[in-house]
Amino acid sequence: MDFFKLLRKLFGNKSDRDMKAIQPLVDEVLKIYPEINALSNDDLRARTLKLKERIREAGVPIRKQVDELKAKIEQTAIEDRKPIFEKIDKLEKEQLEVFEKVLDEIRPEAFAIVKSTAERFTNNEDVVVTATDFDRELAARHDFVDIDGDRAIYHNHWVAGGNETVWNMIHYDVQLFGGTVLHQGKIAEMATGEGKTLVATLPVFLNALTGTALYVPRPLSRLYRQAPAQFRGTPQGLSGRHHLRHQQRVRFRLPSRQYGYLARGLSATHAQLRHRRRGRLRAH
Repeated sequence: MDFFKLLRKLFGNKSDRDMKAIQPLVDEVLKIYPEINALSNDDLRARTLKLKERIREAGVPIRKQVDELKAKIEQTAIEDRKPIFEKIDKLEKEQLEVFEKVLDEIRPEAFAIVKSTAERFTNNEDVVVTATDFDRELAARHDFVDIDGDRAIYHNHWVAGGNETVWNMIHYDVQLFGGTVLHQGKIAEMATGEGKTLVATLPVFLNALTGTALYVPRPLSRLYRQAPAQFRGTPQGLSGRHHLRHQQRVRFRLPSRQYGYLARGLSATHAQLRHRRRGRLRAH
């Protein structure tokens, strides 16, 4: 037997090892999912707010130090400001590391929330929640939500590109697997039809909880059109925690019709996701 074949038989290839490392993380989502899915619509929203508050509290000590340093800048001579900026940069890097740790901790619950939300919209034409000011703002600008007294009624269908689109997808294990890979700052390479866009909703939701910048990189349209058909099942990348390799401003305009609903679903919060921040996820 070839020596390298023997090694692969004994230790497996890298793909096998990666799958063994990721599967327990997927199992964590599946373990908490029944609890999350049993919540009412309003309670599901409340769990999201708790996750955001947990992240905010984790960042308070460092953010306080950064604010104090920034307050000193105007009272400091220009030639003496460099050490202050260096301290701010160091603290902001530390804050990103704190956020990263908390995001890893809350990932199972956050992914379960997204999966439960997808299932609710798949199984119901309308999802009803207690109306908030945010719901009312959305209802004034979009057709996928209506306000009826103190209720906000979200519809599972909308018009995109002149066509009626209906939400009918739920995150299964393969999507949870891909979402975990993306959250780790890696590429989840999936063929067309395996749910790349659905996968992206998981780390997008999780990383957006920090309130910092979040981007969904896409292949350049020209390169996408020129690529052979067999290569058009392109990997999905997510930016948010590390620096983008190419400092390209990325829009939620994705190269394939199958990505359309993601852009539609994110359009309501696009303004919040465009904040200028240093922390970004890198698509390798």
